[in-house]
Amino acid sequence: MIVMACATFPPEPVVAASLTYDLATELARNYQVRVLTPRPSRPYGFSFSSDTARRDQFEQVILPSYTCPKSCLLGRMWESYSFGRHVSRYIRDNSTSIDVVYICAWPLLAQYMIAKTANRLGLKSVVHVEDIYPESLSNKIPAVGAIVGRLLMPLDAFSLRMATQVVAVSDNMMTRFISTRGISSNKIALVYNWQEEDVFLEYRKELAEHQVEEEPDKVFTFMYLGNIGPVAGVDFVVRTFAEARIPNARLVVAGAGSMREQCRKIADGYGSCIEFWDVPQGKVPETQAQADVMLLPVKCGAGMSSIPSKLLAYLFSRKPVIACVDQDSDTAQTIRKADCGWVLPPENPDELTKLMKTVVGLPQQTMKQYGLNGFMYARKHFSRQRNLNKLVRLIRKNL
Repeated sequence: MIVMACATFPPEPVVAASLTYDLATELARNYQVRVLTPRPSRPYGFSFSSDTARRDQFEQVILPSYTCPKSCLLGRMWESYSFGRHVSRYIRDNSTSIDVVYICAWPLLAQYMIAKTANRLGLKSVVHVEDIYPESLSNKIPAVGAIVGRLLMPLDAFSLRMATQVVAVSDNMMTRFISTRGISSNKIALVYNWQEEDVFLEYRKELAEHQVEEEPDKVFTFMYLGNIGPVAGVDFVVRTFAEARIPNARLVVAGAGSMREQCRKIADGYGSCIEFWDVPQGKVPETQAQADVMLLPVKCGAGMSSIPSKLLAYLFSRKPVIACVDQDSDTAQTIRKADCGWVLPPENPDELTKLMKTVVGLPQQTMKQYGLNGFMYARKHFSRQRNLNKLVRLIRKNL
């Protein structure tokens, strides 16, 4: 039996949840799969329907662990410990029937506790890391983040060394694990997070069948779609756009998250053309189709370890991207390689204002070419089939 310890899972509308669901579904074609999850809670402020029943080939076990959807350091630490404790107990109670443990859990405590339990019981484990901790803490608690990071680094290194296989989601992450955690290059594999491109292709086909001529005086739309959290930098975009006062343009902030209300209050203080939209499940392609340019702001240092999942959705929607990110991040490198937009340093209002005013006046053909470039690059590197198959092979290798 394959046991999957998944911190997020459907009906949560976050990419990590859809990835683990895809993996469980694919593995269940040939193996017995049991998925251990907490109660759905992500993103903060999202309303979950009580009717979430599905007919899956795998079994899902919802553990009574503590959840903390709102960004709070102590709450998130307790959430990680609680999930790790419940999963570890489950593994101990069922160890004789388990062949391999797949871990995509909260850092640092849950990941450490589950990997340690599997190791002690002689079970093989595959640790799938979505973000690098404790380095990410320095962006959330700058004053003491570096000190806390140095104290916690051995814990993360130990949990990765206990795993049979480590999966990294970006080139920078893989390089860092090898250089700072002492992980052998033979033990770590690179598997990019993926998007289900078919939903974007199907929506585009429907759109083509009911094509309506674009209005000549259409308002130019800058859009951010994703989790509105503390490291996303949406507050910076809201302020910059409001102060830029670009004629015949609007900013749409779509999604949920702990910073949404704060960003809305900032926008209200300016009285500018800034709109906040909810994104119903399954409506990402439809929502992004209304944008001219997608925005991807990330706080300084926060985007070094992975490629934000929202970027993949932007690319599959064939939209140009303005990214305000670290220049040597995987996100910046992806946009440059794909030639699908522009890369600016984080939180530089003058440069972003200048670029937004320039982009509004670019020819439609130029914008469409950027969008097509991104789409072709995403199909080659971030497709579901390519990366899901690679991850499945890694797990099978450890059975």
